[in-house]
Amino acid sequence: MHTANSKMEATGDPLLNSLGFAKAPADTRVVVAMSGGVDSSVTAALLHDQGYEVIGITLQLYDHGVAVQAKGACCAGIDIHDARTVSASLGIPHYVLDYESSFHDQVMQDFADSYLRGETPIPCVRCNQTVKFTDLLATARELGADCLATGHYVQRLETDHGLALARGADPAKDQSYFMFATTAEQLSYLRFPLGGMSKDETRDLARRHGLAVSEKPDSQDICFVPNGRYGDVVRRLRPGAVDAGDIRHLDGTILGRHNGVIDYTIGQRRGLGIGGRKDADESEGPLYVVGIDADSNTVLVGPQAALACREVHLHDVNWINGQPEDGSRVLARLRNTAPAAPARIYCDRPELAPAIILLDEPQFGIAAGQAAALYDAEDADILLGGGWISKAPLLADK
Repeated sequence: MHTANSKMEATGDPLLNSLGFAKAPADTRVVVAMSGGVDSSVTAALLHDQGYEVIGITLQLYDHGVAVQAKGACCAGIDIHDARTVSASLGIPHYVLDYESSFHDQVMQDFADSYLRGETPIPCVRCNQTVKFTDLLATARELGADCLATGHYVQRLETDHGLALARGADPAKDQSYFMFATTAEQLSYLRFPLGGMSKDETRDLARRHGLAVSEKPDSQDICFVPNGRYGDVVRRLRPGAVDAGDIRHLDGTILGRHNGVIDYTIGQRRGLGIGGRKDADESEGPLYVVGIDADSNTVLVGPQAALACREVHLHDVNWINGQPEDGSRVLARLRNTAPAAPARIYCDRPELAPAIILLDEPQFGIAAGQAAALYDAEDADILLGGGWISKAPLLADK
């Protein structure tokens, strides 16, 4: 395990430039992934100011006609325009690459299939995993770049055990949860110049550089779901695959009907379609979605207490700097907005799952399809890796 005293910034060697290369910035080519937002724009501006040879690349990820109308979504049409504008103001080359086919096949299709399985996917992680840090990274290498820089709020650190990925310095903007699938090879090529900054500092730099996007709001929506209506996207991608079914209480009582399990997620309380019914056994407390059975097309509801679980099964597990010993203490972050919870990790039970998290205390509303990011118990900033949640058995079922 890493310790708090065993890490330093990856650029701490005075013989290296700020990106960690033993050559002048002018001799260092950097591709910057430019989304058109303030973070990636400031990343490009900072590196350009430091004398690096900067190339801006923006990805067109989905239908441009739709993208132009998708205000407030990442990688929308206006974002491509903004990235071009910023690049022109900095005097750096800028290219728009059509990754629509790759994004559709590897992110959007997975998104639809996951919802149809009764899961709650995180397409932004899948995009990092399959498009940005695979396809774009390969393109940067083809362009002869020494590294790929992004505007993520995470830190790339040197430790006694090699390179590590750590939380961003600003807790409110930390994006490490979305980076659990980053491999050691990818991390060696990636750079995150904003990792030690706060969002306020980033915006201040944007103003000082006169960037047109300095006051641009952060994107809030998934890029291909600009109105937040996930079910509409799944129905469009999988016509005829969504069927109505029962909403059933844990006691077996059928409370109503739903129009598709894709409209529900574990822990959901509002919009259940059962007229605001409460649970008589829980002092008239509200009902929550406690299970989704895609095979029987059933949504299960019950009291909040029924959501408790201590065991979380993972698949497609990634360890950034080596698999920890079985039974090691970790901190498990099971949702981006949730605090990391003390736990142990087990990887010696392949008949059950590639990895199993055993939480010290029960957690509530853990959904299959979400990510589990695992941090060092001795140094909570260090991201060890993580995996996709395949199962979270409820305590009530045991």
